[in-house]
Amino acid sequence: MRIGFLSLPVPGHLNPMTALARKLQSRGHDVVFLSLADVAPFVEAAGLPFVSVSETAYPAGSLGKLVRRLSELSGEEALRFTVNSMMKGYTASLFESLPDTLSRAGVDGLVLDQYQPYVELIPMHLRMPFVHVSNALHVDYTGRTPICFADWPYETGVDVLARNMEGVRRARILLEPVTATAQAYAKKVGLSVDWNNPHSTLSPFAWITQCPKEFDFGSAPDFPQFQYAGPFHDGRGRMDFDFPWQKLTGKPIVYASMGTLQNGLTDIFRSITQAAIGFKELQFVLAVGGQLDPKQLGDVSANVLVVNQAPQIEILKRSSLCITHAGLNTVLESLSSGVPMLALPITNDQPGVAARIANKKVGVVISPDQATPENFVTAIKQVLGDSTFWDNVRRVQKAIRSAEGLSVAADILEEHLNWKRGSKGRPKPPPMHGNILICCSQPVGDLAIDL
Repeated sequence: MRIGFLSLPVPGHLNPMTALARKLQSRGHDVVFLSLADVAPFVEAAGLPFVSVSETAYPAGSLGKLVRRLSELSGEEALRFTVNSMMKGYTASLFESLPDTLSRAGVDGLVLDQYQPYVELIPMHLRMPFVHVSNALHVDYTGRTPICFADWPYETGVDVLARNMEGVRRARILLEPVTATAQAYAKKVGLSVDWNNPHSTLSPFAWITQCPKEFDFGSAPDFPQFQYAGPFHDGRGRMDFDFPWQKLTGKPIVYASMGTLQNGLTDIFRSITQAAIGFKELQFVLAVGGQLDPKQLGDVSANVLVVNQAPQIEILKRSSLCITHAGLNTVLESLSSGVPMLALPITNDQPGVAARIANKKVGVVISPDQATPENFVTAIKQVLGDSTFWDNVRRVQKAIRSAEGLSVAADILEEHLNWKRGSKGRPKPPPMHGNILICCSQPVGDLAIDL
């Protein structure tokens, strides 16, 4: 049986998904990674077979243009760009081309990224088994917790449920362009879907999140197929970066990265460099990404090292603080390394991740529009000077190490899909009636949602 892996074509999703693919590969499974042509070097560095998809719609060089534009955006503007350019367009191209690609690649089952909405309609139509994994923060539309695109704190009560459901309603409105594309495809291939239930197309086999239970809010998504695992990373299988190790001074490191997408926000990096002037006892390592020229930051103090890319996991192992955009992968890698955080959530699921940082007291959160040098100085002193943050980080770190997320996720895939080593068959498909797939998900509730 050949297992195909498909995720959003950006590092924050590719890193965990390729790690999970390599874990199954190491257990003797036949795996193949499916993505845009621009992703080939990334996948090959992970040691995985690669098959390109959507080559007509996204020829080589297309991804860089999208990322450059997104790097300059924040907040809802960035979220809308992600939905319209990186979800709607890519999903539409997959509806057109992926079925033939799966056939040519000999794929028998799929592991899909929950952040690539409605791609599961393709294996549903093909009667091919599929599972969902949440490489970013899991998206729960039930209202049990705030939708991950919001920075709301975790609370309980009737009024809170109403607030949470309003967040769900807004999120669904935001996703309407993708939903409309999916509805057109479903009609074309004869699939009947309950569009009033945003969970109706979830995998009936398994939905796995790499968010550790110990880092999540108190109410998990209430679905029998939902399971916690833990971070999907093992420190291997990533592209090499030419990092100037000789310039590390031995002082405690403050590592700063705004991720691989929202790293064009020059003012935030400038504020960090100005704040660093007052911390001569620390060394600041800024990974500014590929969209920003380090020269744009101007002159920096001697305790600041600016690079475009850094081997993040290795740097975090040497760090005392991580300044982050609150992307889930950076946050989980910080927690795995026992490093508290200063988070500035920019867009997408980052507000929800930041809300969990605050809830678990593993760091401090400040709004990007308040990212002044003075506020950075105050926040850095707060995190480094309060042992509570360190104690809480170590508690979560211990839980992560005990869970062994990659092994847990691989076990779940093998158990629920009967993907045994060397198996040539498929697991029994979920119950079907005509063209209607009966999933194991549950309705949102009695609240009417306008589409």
